[in-house]
Amino acid sequence: MIEPAKVLKESRVTEKATTLTANLNQYTFEVYRTANRTQVKQAVEQVFKVDVAKVNILNVKPRSKPDRMRRNQVGRISGMKKAIVTLKEGNSIEMI
Repeated sequence: MIEPAKVLKESRVTEKATTLTANLNQYTFEVYRTANRTQVKQAVEQVFKVDVAKVNILNVKPRSKPDRMRRNQVGRISGMKKAIVTLKEGNSIEMI
């Protein structure tokens, strides 16, 4: 068995993620860089007690952005690994 705390960091609640949840029954999670598809699938099934149909993994690259609080000096937005989990028909996760 895997430890879900070493795979899932947090759920991503954005406008796009909310649209995916409402229309396609897909949920977005930020995961650790070492996690793979099977580990994410097992962690979501174990934590939320649902059946997972498919997992897509995205590596979001870090980027530079002007920081308005420091007079537009260039700041850095860190990269992350993101997982989009599609659940089987009839399953859902209650996001608070």
